[in-house]
Amino acid sequence: MKIKTTLAALALITVPALASATCAGKTHQAMSCAEGTVWDADSQACVAQINS
Repeated sequence: MKIKTTLAALALITVPALASATCAGKTHQAMSCAEGTVWDADSQACVAQINS
């Protein structure tokens, strides 16, 4: 019974760690730009908004 408890505890610790590791290296951050500018993903910066 002790082995089952240990394995269950190990699974509960490992699964969330693996799930968070899949997002490693990816930035998930909300960007807010000044009025009249918008976020440009290519340049990773705020750029002037062009209205057509």
